[in-house]
Amino acid sequence: MMEKIRVELTKNPKEKPHLDPLPFGKFFSDHMFLMNYTAGQGWHDARIVPYGPFTLDPSCMVFHYAQEIFEGLKAYRRADGSIWLFRPEENFKRMNNSAVRMSIPEIDVDFCVDAVRQLVALEKDWVPDQKGASLYIRPFIIATDCTVGVHASKTYIFCIILSPSGNYYPEGLDPVHIAIEDEDVRAVRGGTGFTKCGGNYAGSIRASERAEKLGYSQVLWLDGVHRKYIEEVGSMNIMFKIDGKIVTPMLQGSVLPGITRKSILEVARDWGYPVEERLISVDEVLETAANGHMEEMWGTGTAAVVSPVGHIYYEGRDLPIGDGGIGELTQRFYDELTGIQWGTRPDARGWTQKVCD
Repeated sequence: MMEKIRVELTKNPKEKPHLDPLPFGKFFSDHMFLMNYTAGQGWHDARIVPYGPFTLDPSCMVFHYAQEIFEGLKAYRRADGSIWLFRPEENFKRMNNSAVRMSIPEIDVDFCVDAVRQLVALEKDWVPDQKGASLYIRPFIIATDCTVGVHASKTYIFCIILSPSGNYYPEGLDPVHIAIEDEDVRAVRGGTGFTKCGGNYAGSIRASERAEKLGYSQVLWLDGVHRKYIEEVGSMNIMFKIDGKIVTPMLQGSVLPGITRKSILEVARDWGYPVEERLISVDEVLETAANGHMEEMWGTGTAAVVSPVGHIYYEGRDLPIGDGGIGELTQRFYDELTGIQWGTRPDARGWTQKVCD
């Protein structure tokens, strides 16, 4: 059993943001959760303390060798004022998968979910009541040994911070335009592509900047070996509706196993849609988009939930998906998941957890 979480309340509460719409990830609540790891002692000193900066030595390993991982989930305020989480245990199971790959000690899933619940309950006034806004929850672990030698750290900090946030994309549910990247690659099988570690995202920034200059919101990555199979978007998994079937890249170590992805596939199968998790080439994407066999395309992720794709760009060619608008099935998935999260639709699968009233 983990120790009881100690709580230290802030003496200087912040003014809460009153922007409508809220930006994503720009404001942070009054408190954060912290826990330390020491080799031979394990995880210890669990505490909720006032939000504030860390003091870290310049030789701290996270600065030099990027031994760190993170997660992202949300808390939702429903119409009756109660606050709920969506499948939080899945986030910490995935965090442990990332931890194993990055040689970071695993954490107790149930304890982490309880830590989130306690922190969110304390900060309940920070959970927005604006339509479509939520409290974004960012757990992360960083290596803290003070040495410039390449090895696994023997000490770590685990932290959870909270950010009241609006839509990830300024477009909201309007279709986004994405560019297929043909120069850089994001990940290879056997690497860290299936983890949520900062290096995966740092390595994607250059391609994202190129796409933005062309007027596209995101990059769609190809595999790192053949450079022809679709993998994922920078901040989302990707799905297609082709000839009535839902098609998405298979998980083989280079694609993040998204929790929203998993949820949508479970819903799709419940609804009777044929689902194919397989290799899908860029040529197939372009051909089916051009000949009308690709009926819809959308991204999935915690931040955006479901994001319809209206256009794709590749090697100087821009192609609309369907009529360039929101597909009927894409809208249906968005309505179902957000309905479960905000409590306007029944949660028959037991995916949500109540935090407090």
